[in-house]
Amino acid sequence: MKNITPTDFKELLKKDDHFLLVDVREAWEHAAYNIGGMLIPLGELVSRRQEIPQDLPVLLYCEKGIRSMIAIQRLEMLGYTNLYNLAGGMKAWKEQIT
Repeated sequence: MKNITPTDFKELLKKDDHFLLVDVREAWEHAAYNIGGMLIPLGELVSRRQEIPQDLPVLLYCEKGIRSMIAIQRLEMLGYTNLYNLAGGMKAWKEQIT
């Protein structure tokens, strides 16, 4: 599994904005605070997997990085190889970036 820190991801976005962001938290969490991208709660991920491209890098995030790791594991079992986990999730993003 490829992990990326919030600081490294912010720097990467300055150079390359060809990332899709996917928030795997619940709608109320996404509404309270997010860094963009589409919302696909973890419980809906497998049934909505066709919304996640396999031909560009995808960063998955959640509150602490645990649900996004689970999401990546599930998608990798379906053949995805282009996934990144935001290490520490939104908690780390708030601490390191905002």
